[in-house]
Amino acid sequence: MGLSLLCFSLLFIILCTADGYEHYTSSRCLFNSTELRGMEYIRSYYYNSLEYARFDSSVGKFVGYTEYGVKYAEMWNNDQGQLAFMRAQKEKNCKPNIDLWYQSVLTKSVKPSASLHSMMPSGNHHPALLVCSVYDFYPKQIKVSWRRNGQEVTSDITTTEEMANSNWLYQIHSHLEYTPRSGEKIFCVVEHSSLEKPVITDWVPSMSESKKLMIVGAFGLSLGLVFFLAGVIYMKMSQAQSLKKPQKEMFYKLDSELYTIVSYTSDY
Repeated sequence: MGLSLLCFSLLFIILCTADGYEHYTSSRCLFNSTELRGMEYIRSYYYNSLEYARFDSSVGKFVGYTEYGVKYAEMWNNDQGQLAFMRAQKEKNCKPNIDLWYQSVLTKSVKPSASLHSMMPSGNHHPALLVCSVYDFYPKQIKVSWRRNGQEVTSDITTTEEMANSNWLYQIHSHLEYTPRSGEKIFCVVEHSSLEKPVITDWVPSMSESKKLMIVGAFGLSLGLVFFLAGVIYMKMSQAQSLKKPQKEMFYKLDSELYTIVSYTSDY
């Protein structure tokens, strides 16, 4: 992976304040290698945050951006000593500083760390949204992909640009919208020049999500058992009542007949 265009800045500020007005200059070196031909030296001149003139080593002379800047650029370009001084700054200031930064920082690489978590999707098209967050890696170039059951996922993916931190390191976030299926395996795959092999992080649902599924399942099972037991009890009670009523009537009739017989015999 080649390095993208990098910038090392040397800032020289000259303040001339009068009634709130300000003038300053800024010098910087742009480079993508340690070779002198791949460097560019730029000095900009500002008045109240407005750049009015600039010297660019790739152009080799001053360029004005305002009416005032054009006049000064023309005056500086007519001064051969001033031009020679500015043209020498790329080798004098850029080359040694770029060599220093390149050896101490730019040749180093930092391995990324990755994590997976879920979040609520912005719309209702997908019931789940997974986020693969990759932090603290260098250099900038990196590849983040998704796999489901061993197959690479190519749709419903949104990935941010590599975002620079304040410590020369980067971060990136990839979002996957998906419909959960029982038994499926989802992985986030990170490939980077600092790694001997890709970092693969698998998705494990959080305890809260597992508990929710368990609670819903237990509630459904309990509700089914309650209805089942209520039905069994109702059937048993109905059968008992239907048996006891005919028996009472039968014994009542039998007792009546015996009473009648006994009474009749006694009279006789």
